[in-house]
Amino acid sequence: MLEPLWLIPALPLAGFVILALGGTRLPRWAATLTGVGSVGASALLTLVTVVAFLGGLPDTKAYTRTVWTWFDVAGLSIGASFYIDALALTMMVVITGVGFLIHLYSVGYMAHDDGYSRFFAYMNLFVGAMLILVMADNLMLLYLGWEGVGACSYLLIGFWYRDPVNGYAARKAFVVTRVGDTAMAVALFLLFDQLGSLQIQELMRHAASVWTVGATLPTVVALLLLGGAVGKSAQLPLQTWLPDAMAGPTPVSALIHAATMVTAGVYLIARTHVLFDLAPVALTVVAVVGAATLLIAGFSGLCQKDIKRVLAYSTVSQIGYMFLALGVGAWAAAMFHFMIHAFFKALLFLGAGAVIHALGGEQDLSKMGGLRKELPLIYLVFLAGAASLSAIPLVTAGFYSKDMIIWEVFAATRGGTLLWAAALAGALLTSIYTFRMFFLCFEGPLVTPVTHRPGWTMTLPLAVLAIFSLGAGFLEIPHSLGGGVRLFSDFIQSALPPTALIHKREGYEVICQLAAAAAAIGGIALIWWLMLRAPQAGQALARRPAVAALSRFWLNGWGFDRLYDLLFERPYIFLAHIDRHDIVDGFFNLLARLASVLYAWAGATQTGRVRTYAAGLTVGAAALIAWVVWL
Repeated sequence: MLEPLWLIPALPLAGFVILALGGTRLPRWAATLTGVGSVGASALLTLVTVVAFLGGLPDTKAYTRTVWTWFDVAGLSIGASFYIDALALTMMVVITGVGFLIHLYSVGYMAHDDGYSRFFAYMNLFVGAMLILVMADNLMLLYLGWEGVGACSYLLIGFWYRDPVNGYAARKAFVVTRVGDTAMAVALFLLFDQLGSLQIQELMRHAASVWTVGATLPTVVALLLLGGAVGKSAQLPLQTWLPDAMAGPTPVSALIHAATMVTAGVYLIARTHVLFDLAPVALTVVAVVGAATLLIAGFSGLCQKDIKRVLAYSTVSQIGYMFLALGVGAWAAAMFHFMIHAFFKALLFLGAGAVIHALGGEQDLSKMGGLRKELPLIYLVFLAGAASLSAIPLVTAGFYSKDMIIWEVFAATRGGTLLWAAALAGALLTSIYTFRMFFLCFEGPLVTPVTHRPGWTMTLPLAVLAIFSLGAGFLEIPHSLGGGVRLFSDFIQSALPPTALIHKREGYEVICQLAAAAAAIGGIALIWWLMLRAPQAGQALARRPAVAALSRFWLNGWGFDRLYDLLFERPYIFLAHIDRHDIVDGFFNLLARLASVLYAWAGATQTGRVRTYAAGLTVGAAALIAWVVWL
């Protein structure tokens, strides 16, 4: 059953080829069938692969399939080959499953867009590239998928390219992520130079036998890989591109910038966990980056006025939780939160898209309100997503995944009280900004009338994602809650090591859970009181000069864009300006002028007079004959 693994990424890629070649000549039904059907078929094959894989455990923990040899040069043999284990399958289920639901949703959302076929072509290319990234058994093929999703991100963020703002956002995402990609490429060069291979499993075995814990080389390589991860996953200091990436269509935000591409950095660190285990300094940096990012993004999310930007900062913050978990060695917790986050964040983005669609394109939260009665189904599914993001205790999947991270950050041997406090503060911030957005959107009087109502292609994916956002957490119920269900941990630990815990802290699990629950419920209660129960108090608080100044600072993302403009953009432009007349440019300018002169001379011979042409032919022929006779 595992032989046709290559079909899983090949089907979306084939859909891309058909859609790209067909273009606007394809009728809408054909574009829909190709775009949605290819990803749906890939999701079905992934499900079959999961069943076959589970049937092989515990005897077989991984499968490798080689399709063909990509190239074999100077001792470097790279194949188009796939390595499937529990980690890869977790990613594949999310990419194809959530991807299919988003594609189905897009049928209704993009129904009246002129670029319908082009949209699905880009989306299919992205799904195919992301699958190559997570299924690759070597770092070269992984890097191909890595750059593929980066290119698709550029195409989809700037999908509505006629608006210059969208083009700027696409370029910004492309340039900022290239910084991290360059660091990652250097890491690949170092790995091949030092270990002589790019096969991931061979590299991990060789690294563990050759390098010692804390040595310089594994630390440098791990930090370079972390550079690639923070770029793609929008973590400090390369987080600035993601909020602006909301310029793309909402399904793009749901698929690429919430559920899949931005978690590629999480996957990279988890896949190369052996290297990071050899570099404790790098793991500490991962944890600190995650903790700092989740707090900074959480504060920024409090002040956003655009519904999609709130969710964008929420994504940055939640991936910060995943990095924090990776940094303390809580590998299973990080991947569990990745999966649950994909469900509720895709749900929230698609729910926001339904609201924007219903209001005729309005995204400003101040112009929303009173939609609970106008859009009751959207209200319910959005509530499910908001509750899961806020980690409402017991009844939401987000509680079980976030609680797992908070608890293991406290109890892990690499964890600590400060990191735990940061995770707990992030939980409080999450519940506040999430339900601020929810109340602004659905409560109060109706502000903007509803002009469109979503059809079944938009509501069905929302209902399915709402079910997973509430129920998927029951795959991981801790003993302290009377469950002791560890289905996901047992599954993923065939690929990733268990968390090393401090024995004397294991008895504090219930206290950590109560603290996490109090943070979630307390945040919701606080924002409910400030917005609905005593709005005058909330307005008075917002008018205070210190609070207003902080709000503007957080609204602008802590001024990172301005800082980078001062440190990098302006000096670069200044140097380019003073260097525009250098000798190199002069040489090429001379070539250009010479070409212009020769063009003018050649153009002067084109008079349009037959007599001139005949005379020229005669003189030329006579000169040629004379030259031959003379020689």
